[in-house]
Amino acid sequence: MEASGEINGRDNVQSVAIGSDHGGYPAKEVLRSFLELHGYRVHDLGAYSDASVDYPDFALKVARAVASGSADRGIMIDGAGIGSAMVCNKVRGVRAALCYDETTIVNSREHNNANVLTLGGPLHGPDELCTMALLWLRTRFAGGRHWKRINKMMAVERGTQE
Repeated sequence: MEASGEINGRDNVQSVAIGSDHGGYPAKEVLRSFLELHGYRVHDLGAYSDASVDYPDFALKVARAVASGSADRGIMIDGAGIGSAMVCNKVRGVRAALCYDETTIVNSREHNNANVLTLGGPLHGPDELCTMALLWLRTRFAGGRHWKRINKMMAVERGTQE
């Protein structure tokens, strides 16, 4: 994808926390550079090499950055994206979605207002990763009928569900 400098101002997405484990490190490096070219402020929370590390440590950093508001959205990359989604969803206020194609990317934003994207870095080529990340950052939450479901989801998190 060609750099355009355009960001999704409609959702005010300007900053992205990004992290990975060793398996997702090469993909993170590609995405970090790509997103910077597209005008996003990228907070690289590690890993900083392909040396073996534990994905929960970095998933937690990404989720906390989003939950605290220090980043508008987060992207976490590990071998399959599954474990990172599980960790991120333990952090209050985070709605992490493991996505694997454009349909799941759009659904996670339009229907679920996901604020963290998890990906399996080795499962996708660089162009596909970049396309999916940019689509996710630019897709707006549809609101409307989906608010009721988001509110129910967040009630579960608070322990106030009926």
